[in-house]
Amino acid sequence: MASTEESLPQSNRFISVGEIVIGEKERAYINRALDASRLSYGPITERFESLFAEIHDCKHAIFCSSGTSALHMALGVLKEARGWSDDDEVIVPATTFVATANVVYHCRMRAAFADVDRETYNVDPAQIEKRITKRTRAIIPVHLVGLPAAMDDVNAIADKHGLEVIEDSCETMFARYKGRSVGSLGAIGCFSTYVAHYIVAGIGGFATTNDDDLAIRMRCYMNHGRDPIYLRIDDDQNVANAKLHEIAARRFSFISAGHNFRATELEAAIGLAQLEDFGSIKKRRVEIAHRFIAGLEDLSDHIQLPTVPEDREHVFMLFPIVLKDREKQDMINYLEDRRIETRDLLPLMNQPIIKSLYGDIAHEYPVASWLLRSGFYVGCHQYLTDAQVDRVIATIHEFFAR
Repeated sequence: MASTEESLPQSNRFISVGEIVIGEKERAYINRALDASRLSYGPITERFESLFAEIHDCKHAIFCSSGTSALHMALGVLKEARGWSDDDEVIVPATTFVATANVVYHCRMRAAFADVDRETYNVDPAQIEKRITKRTRAIIPVHLVGLPAAMDDVNAIADKHGLEVIEDSCETMFARYKGRSVGSLGAIGCFSTYVAHYIVAGIGGFATTNDDDLAIRMRCYMNHGRDPIYLRIDDDQNVANAKLHEIAARRFSFISAGHNFRATELEAAIGLAQLEDFGSIKKRRVEIAHRFIAGLEDLSDHIQLPTVPEDREHVFMLFPIVLKDREKQDMINYLEDRRIETRDLLPLMNQPIIKSLYGDIAHEYPVASWLLRSGFYVGCHQYLTDAQVDRVIATIHEFFAR
């Protein structure tokens, strides 16, 4: 029996910013986990991590409970490993999802915000330089909505000042910057597999690194700070005598103040099925973005369409729309009234929690403030049909033709 949504004519069906379809491949992997009675870290998660690391040019990929968890453990581990102090500073873009700033607070450090570039919406390297103080310890550039940040400039600044770089790549998988993959361009890269993201596992995230020490530290951190001798339930299998006795003695040894940031084999099963088809997912999203761009080019006096610098690729997790000549709310309402879902383009500086912690500082960030007033996004996911994309394009034209 068709759902209520499916029974509607195409012209009135809801167009979402993201979806997930659980197909036969996902179900097969889920059943494999269930048949093995294995829900904690196991062979499916191991395969998921291995393939993700390979695709992103990294030695290690660590599957955890969310992209926020990945950011939290990345910063927490670096703080511990490098001996940073409470209230040391981390530079964060003034346009990003609130989690990028929240993890700084939760690690008892202080965010210093840098304005973003007017064309790419990613952090402006020149603004990073202005925010560096003697307490600065790290930079978290964000690869926003599918486009890598200007990482050569970010890394040059980090090298100059002795800072660490954590890539917040929660919105950008599979993209390359000057031939190199996101997630491999800093000390640690962080990704999300939450609903509406590129690969959807329901919940979940990844931390990637090429540093062996940071990798093992993160695996401990996400397991309550547990001794690395026993991080999965079969670490005590196929060993005997002195080695088994050593593991048994240290199973409940905790070497740092960690968290429970673990995910399960079920999330890994859903994610792995999609990851194995990442090429077709990426191709379709880029096709949809190009269809949007072609269909909206005649409105370029009113809309700023995505900019893609020649040295990187845009994989379009979302399709950003920024209005040049007006504020966004009337247009958002017009689209929402016609069952086209929108989201604000990651407002941060106006959030109550930011005002509470740092004061009313939005006016210090003119580009981020412009995006607050005029920027939003619509879906660009692989489940959209050409007819749905064309409907969004036509509705936007109708708005400006009123």
